[in-house]
Amino acid sequence: MPSIMGIDSGLTVTKAVIFDADGTVLSVARRRVPQLIPEPRHVERDMDGLWTATADAIREAVATSGRPAGDIVGIAATAHGDGIYLLGNDLRPLGPAVTSLDTRAGPVADVWNQGDVGARSLQLTGQMPHASAPSAVLRWIRDNEPDRYARIGHMLAAKDWLRFCLCGTIGTDRTEASTSFTNVLTQDYDQEALGLFGLEALVRGLPDMAASTEIVGKVTRQAAVETGLAEGTPVMAGLHDVTASALGIGGYREGVVAVIAGTYSINATVSRAPRIDPRWFCRNGILPGEWNNMSISPASTANYDWFLETFFALEIQAAEGTGQSIHDLVAREFEAASGRPSSAIFHPYLFGSPHGGASSAGFNGLNAWHDRGDAIRAVLEGIAFNHRIHVDALKDGFTPRSARLTGGISRMPAMAGLFADILGMPVTATATEEAAAWGAALCAGAGAGLFASPTDDPRDLESIETTYEPDSVRQERLDRKYAVFLDIAEAMKPIWPRLQALGAAGQ
Repeated sequence: MPSIMGIDSGLTVTKAVIFDADGTVLSVARRRVPQLIPEPRHVERDMDGLWTATADAIREAVATSGRPAGDIVGIAATAHGDGIYLLGNDLRPLGPAVTSLDTRAGPVADVWNQGDVGARSLQLTGQMPHASAPSAVLRWIRDNEPDRYARIGHMLAAKDWLRFCLCGTIGTDRTEASTSFTNVLTQDYDQEALGLFGLEALVRGLPDMAASTEIVGKVTRQAAVETGLAEGTPVMAGLHDVTASALGIGGYREGVVAVIAGTYSINATVSRAPRIDPRWFCRNGILPGEWNNMSISPASTANYDWFLETFFALEIQAAEGTGQSIHDLVAREFEAASGRPSSAIFHPYLFGSPHGGASSAGFNGLNAWHDRGDAIRAVLEGIAFNHRIHVDALKDGFTPRSARLTGGISRMPAMAGLFADILGMPVTATATEEAAAWGAALCAGAGAGLFASPTDDPRDLESIETTYEPDSVRQERLDRKYAVFLDIAEAMKPIWPRLQALGAAGQ
């Protein structure tokens, strides 16, 4: 029986998932991938280490799937977007990869956006530069590591490196190619973009662009030895993880906003025409003539994870010992706190925000009578409020009528209802454990001829999803709190840099 593999390499975990042709998960294997932080603002990854971890995960997934490796008819990868994975002309990694959490190039992007480069970039490429954009990172390398810059042979994204390790071919797909250097109208590379960022010399390093479903190579003998895959298994180009996640939950279509509550607050909707705005990235969709519009900030589930690790450490340990879910305990405390009024508000800006690099997280409105449940409620509401900032922006340009929710925070059943009340639209939670990997596998399956297109999801979605409608009473109450949430953030804008300066001075 045919099966398909989706590889999903996030910022901390890389995983391999084998699916039956009907979408049933046959096996999942995960490996942690260490982050390298050699100095402040530098968040890197050893490229060989990423491949070793991914190969180990693939081998375990193959061994535990209950099917022979030869049943796999296609493989596609997705991974964290942006950042940069560089190869020299010898096809070896040119130093550690720069991940999307790296902010060394933040000052580069800030200068561009304060001048005319940012506005010109928006018009040409459909997006403003940001700290982890390939354009900004490569400019930083040009200005600070000229020897490394001169040796650049190929510029790849994370999933493209995994593809190279699997099948030995170099290239990318349409969705990933549009992170910095494509023309938003033609959807193809534009040398004017390289010139705009002072990177003209790198035209030689732009990877060839393929369709996400296109077979771009076959598993090599060496990769087969390392992974347990069958030599010659087709490898497809794959796609950017935001697009993969939206596809995997049935949210890659017009009129729907895919809300991906992971490390980043990701909110995306598809359009048939480009529409640009500094509040979102207008990037290539899966097919020509499609655009995926993404409004993003690094302010979502990572805040929830931090809160659990900080304030539920003993409960996590106890839950692991008994096989229970810590999220069930959190849900009970959240629900109890939601039954009473609370002035507690949390801004989920531990790792960044939509408001610039100086912002930071904080609780407001806490009093002595508040307990841990009130705090967790504030954290979860704050995360949803931040998603609303992005969804409201997309509403200004598009007409999403409903949302689909995935990501770590969606592990709590109550969250879909909270998002419905805060976003003011129906929110559907789909029982898709590995959404991004399934999105990649859909591309692999389409390339192998199992599906007519990547959006031809074989699952009975209605049987595995629940839709939550906004409650008018709760919505009105949360609207008032959201207004205060925004007012506090606006008032903090001149204060946040002063707070950051205190930390920098070691005070």
